[in-house]
Amino acid sequence: MRSFFKNVLANIVAIIIIAAVFSLFLIMIIASSALSGDQKPSIKSNTVLTLDFKTSIIDSPTEDQGDLFAFNDKQKNVLIFDMLEAIKKAKNDDKIKGISIETDGIRAGFTQLDDIRGALEDFKKSGKFVYAYGNVVSQSAYYLGSVADQYILNPAGGIDLKGLSTEVLYMKNFADKYGIGIEIIRHGKYKAAVEPFMRDDMSPENKDQLSTLLNDVWSSTSKKIAASRKIDSAQFRTVVDSLYGTIPDLSLQNKLADKLMQKSEYDKMIRTKLNLKEKDKLTKVSFKKYINSFSEDASKKNEQIAVLYASGAIYNGEGYKDIFADNYVKEIKKLTEDDKIKAVVLRINSPGGSANASDEILFELQQLKKKKPIIVSFGDYAASGGYYIAMAADKIYSEPNTLTGSIGVFGMIPYFKEIANKNGFTAIPVTTNANSNMYSPINGVTPGGVAILTKSVEQTYKRFVHFVTENRKKSFEQIDEIGGGRVWSGTRAKEIGLVDELGTLQDAIAFAAQKVKLKDYGVTSYPKKMSQFEQIFKNLDEDEISARLIKNKIGADNYKMFDQLTNPKLQEGVMMKMPFDIKIN
Repeated sequence: MRSFFKNVLANIVAIIIIAAVFSLFLIMIIASSALSGDQKPSIKSNTVLTLDFKTSIIDSPTEDQGDLFAFNDKQKNVLIFDMLEAIKKAKNDDKIKGISIETDGIRAGFTQLDDIRGALEDFKKSGKFVYAYGNVVSQSAYYLGSVADQYILNPAGGIDLKGLSTEVLYMKNFADKYGIGIEIIRHGKYKAAVEPFMRDDMSPENKDQLSTLLNDVWSSTSKKIAASRKIDSAQFRTVVDSLYGTIPDLSLQNKLADKLMQKSEYDKMIRTKLNLKEKDKLTKVSFKKYINSFSEDASKKNEQIAVLYASGAIYNGEGYKDIFADNYVKEIKKLTEDDKIKAVVLRINSPGGSANASDEILFELQQLKKKKPIIVSFGDYAASGGYYIAMAADKIYSEPNTLTGSIGVFGMIPYFKEIANKNGFTAIPVTTNANSNMYSPINGVTPGGVAILTKSVEQTYKRFVHFVTENRKKSFEQIDEIGGGRVWSGTRAKEIGLVDELGTLQDAIAFAAQKVKLKDYGVTSYPKKMSQFEQIFKNLDEDEISARLIKNKIGADNYKMFDQLTNPKLQEGVMMKMPFDIKIN
């Protein structure tokens, strides 16, 4: 008995010690976060603003989340809005003498790269330098770096300049082989989100839209690179087709790079540009640190423009990352009731998701619009449900390379009858009504269930088109002709009337301020960034930990396909979702 109490006491003491250590750990994190937030770095004279490999450009504060206990994670997340403001400020900041781009594989979307390139072009008008250095350079990093006055390449490096491609993984044969049934209902021959599960090759319609999209994006991208590097279009095509960027000497010969040198020699080149003496230190500052040096609390301004970020897939229920209807509606209501907010810029970077959640969000945005103007800005994606929620807009700005439209809906329900039967399992239903067992994971969907779901998809499509006709001032027939699930580039969306203007987030904010006649105003972001303390408890969630483990094992792209089949949030009724992602790698 004495040993029993001794063991119990030892366990209690151990639990108390663990709890104390964990509490101390949390206190240290909170204190560290508070201290880092209070201290503003000072910028020295003769400083070079540097974009390095640690910097990740994000679209929304909701994307700024770290991993649990990631003490050694030195990645610096920077909002695209803050990045552009930093370049604008640096242009007239006497302490900043130039900008150095030192990243081989920048983490940023293609519309973000476009905006940064444009800001750097404007920065160069000040007479200050922009230099770039690369080792083994990704295509996206080179696209950005090519804007520099001089591009310096490592003698043993290379530039991955090859043009754009996409590859669609088809799974019908796999599903047939292993007895997985998938009931698919869709409206729109271009609604290719479910195509990999219903056929084993690419449809002509999907090939057509993918080819058009890739050529639209590459045409814009390649022209900018060629113009910056002063290479004529025919020669540039030869350089890309021949993969000359892979070989440093050929990169130099074909004007992709200006010089071949080691990184220390590149730093020496900058020192010479700054007229530094041998004893003088070369001072570089990251964008994150520079932004922190001048950022102010915009909420102190009496009049504000709110930027409401809609970033990620759209779901029902509650959640922080991505767009969850319950949380998002609360954010919209905050803006409706806040008298300081005079106008709202809705920044959309979403491929869509749940039709029901999208509809709920659109309704609340329409209520907000009755009180305050809503100007919409499209990022990388504003497609399907992402385009649907934009129908509350007074005006829509799109980036030229935004992927938008995808006006179509679908439903997809997997079931496992054949594989179950092969392995000795049979599911026998007992029901009270004709469709009581409308869906079974083993037996699939009843004929009556298929009929009603088809009707639901068709009605949802008509509702989608109805709101588009109201906002875009076009007939049902006109929208139906350019709908059908087809995805368009922002440039083409402007031509066919799906958006009003081509422009950046800054353009949308400026128009919003002009519309409500504001000159002195603050710009505030919603939803707010989750605190480090909140992130810790979110990361302790069992589902979140499991998802991260699987994603790390099979890769982000494969995880999307796995998630589409297994995530119950992606099977909650009719979906408005874009069929694919395109990245400039």
